[in-house]
Amino acid sequence: MIESRLAKSLTDAVKTLYNQEVQPEIFQIQKTRPEFDGDLTVVVFPLLRISHKAPEATAKELGQWLTGHLNEIIAFNVIKGFLNLEISDGYWMSFFRRAASDEEFGFAPEKNEPPVVIEYSSPNTNKPLHLGHVRNNLLGWSVAEILKASGKKVFKVNLVNDRGIHICKSMLAWQKWGNGKTPENSGEKGDKLVGDFYVLFDKKYKEQIAELVANGMDEKEAAQKAPLIQEAKAMLVKWEAGDKEIRALWKKMNSWVYTGFDVTYKRMGVDFDKIYYESDTYLLGKALVQEGLEKGVFYKKEDGSVWCDLTDDGLDEKLLLRADGTSVYMTQDLGTAQLRYDDYHPQKLMYVVGNEQNYHFEVLQKILKKLGKSWADGIYHLSYGMVELPHGKMKSREGTVVDADDLMEEMTITARRISEELGKFDDFTPDESKQLYEMIGLGALKYFILKVDPKKTMLFNPEESIDFNGNTGSFIQYTHARIRSVLRKAAASGIDLNERPATELTLEKKEKTLLKVLYDFPQTIIVAAETYSPAQIANYSYELAKEYNQFYHDHSILKEENRAKRNFRLLLSRFTSQVLQSAMGLLGIRLPERM
Repeated sequence: MIESRLAKSLTDAVKTLYNQEVQPEIFQIQKTRPEFDGDLTVVVFPLLRISHKAPEATAKELGQWLTGHLNEIIAFNVIKGFLNLEISDGYWMSFFRRAASDEEFGFAPEKNEPPVVIEYSSPNTNKPLHLGHVRNNLLGWSVAEILKASGKKVFKVNLVNDRGIHICKSMLAWQKWGNGKTPENSGEKGDKLVGDFYVLFDKKYKEQIAELVANGMDEKEAAQKAPLIQEAKAMLVKWEAGDKEIRALWKKMNSWVYTGFDVTYKRMGVDFDKIYYESDTYLLGKALVQEGLEKGVFYKKEDGSVWCDLTDDGLDEKLLLRADGTSVYMTQDLGTAQLRYDDYHPQKLMYVVGNEQNYHFEVLQKILKKLGKSWADGIYHLSYGMVELPHGKMKSREGTVVDADDLMEEMTITARRISEELGKFDDFTPDESKQLYEMIGLGALKYFILKVDPKKTMLFNPEESIDFNGNTGSFIQYTHARIRSVLRKAAASGIDLNERPATELTLEKKEKTLLKVLYDFPQTIIVAAETYSPAQIANYSYELAKEYNQFYHDHSILKEENRAKRNFRLLLSRFTSQVLQSAMGLLGIRLPERM
C-alpha cells in the first residue's frame, strides 16, 4: 500500500533532513479532506520537536524531499501543519490493473491461528423471533462474515434457550387452554402458536394477581403466590427431575418452535455452524457450580441456594443455583462457555447480546476467572443498542412485539407499493417482480439496521428504509443495476472487455476519486473487523455507490470516442460492481442485475 511506502520514505527523509532515527509508526497519514488538493495528508505537528522549525517550513521540506525521492508523489501543497500529497495517475492505474482482475479483492486469506466463536440469535422457545432478534441476527451474521473476510477462522453458533420458567409458562398455558391445538390442525406457524400461549399465560397471571390484591394481599406477595406461577415453578422442578410427561410435552412444543425458527432464519438469510441447547449445557453448568463449592469459590446459604460473592470486584453477590436446586441463566452460561472452549479452543468467545445484559457478561467472565479458567480472558460481549419503534418499546409478555416474519413481509409489501408508485419494473414478469420486491424489501431492512453503529439505540421506520435516492440499501441496489445495464449494453455492442486497460491514461478527477474509494475497500474490511461494526461496510458501500453515480453523471461511457478511455471506464464500472457485491454481501444483501 502507498501508505506504508510513504511512511518508510518519511523515515528516510527525517534521517536525511534532521539526522534523527524514527519509526514509521510515528507518522500520521490520512486521506486528504475533499476541500483541499491532494490524495494523502501527513500531519506534521508531531515532527516539530525533531525539525525545530515552524509547521509550514517542516512540511515544505518534507514535501520537496518526497517529490524528489518517491516516484508516486508528483506534487504537494502545505496548509499550516498539514502536508497534502498528490499521487501519480500511474500508481492508481497500476493498482487498478492489479485489483480489478482479483475476484477476491479486499478479502484476506485465512490465517493459521485459533478461531473466533461468535454466538448470536439466542432465541427463547416460548415466542417467535421479533425485531430485536432481527438486529441481533443481522449483526452477528455480518460480523462473522467480516471477520472471515479479514482472515479469521470463524464458527457461528446459536444457543437456544429451550428450558426455564418462561418455557414452562407457555407449556402450562397450552395444557390449560390449548384444547389440543397444533400447527398442523390450526395452520399456524409453530413459534407463533407457542408465543400466543406465553402471552395468554401473562394475561391470566395478571388477572390472578389483581384478584389477590383486591382481596387484601400485597402486590409483591400476590405475584409470588398466584396459583399460575406456583404451577409453572412446580413444572420446572418436574422438568429438571426428568418427569416423562412434562419432558414429552416440552419436546413436542419445542419441535413446533424449531420448525418455525428455520423458516424465519432461511428468509432472513442467516445460518449457524452449530446450535447449542441450554437443556444440554445447564448440567455442565451445575457441575462447574459444584466445582466452585468444593474450591471455596462459591458458598451455600441456609436455604440451599448457591452464590458467588463478587463484592471485592466492585459487583454484588450472584445467584448460581436456586434453593430448589434449579439453575438460572448464569448456570447454563457457565456450562455453555466451557463446552464451547472444549469444542473449539478459540482465541475469542464472542456473545452478540443487547446492552441490557452488559452486567451479566461482566459477571460471567469474573466467575470463570475465579474458577481458574484462563481462557475467560477471551470472552467478549458485543453489546448493541435496542431497536425502538415510533410508538415505543416492545414487550413480549404483552404481545406488543414486532414479529420478525411480519416485519419481513411488511418490508416486501412496502417495496412493492413504493416501486409501483414510482412506475418501476413495469416490464418485469410477475415472478421477476416478486423476487425483486423481496430483494429490495429485505435489502432495505438489513441496510437500515446495519448502517447504524451497533452500540447505538436505533429507531426503526420501515417507510424511511426504502428510498431510491438516499443512504439506503435500495439506492445501492439501484446503482448496481445501473452498472449491470451499462455492461449489458457494451456486450450487446460487441465490446470486448477482456482487453487489458491502457497503461498510460490521464485520469479525470471523478475517475481518480472513484479509484481511490475502491482502493479503500481492503482497509475498510480491516477497520470493520477490528471494531466489530458492519456500519463501516454499509457506509463504505454508500460512498462507493454515490461516487459511481457522480462519475456516471460527469462522464460518457459507451459514447466515449476514445477507445482506450471507453474500455477503461467500462472496466472501472465492472470493478465497482464487483466491490459493491462483495461489500453488500458482507451485510447479507443481494444486488439485482436489473431494476
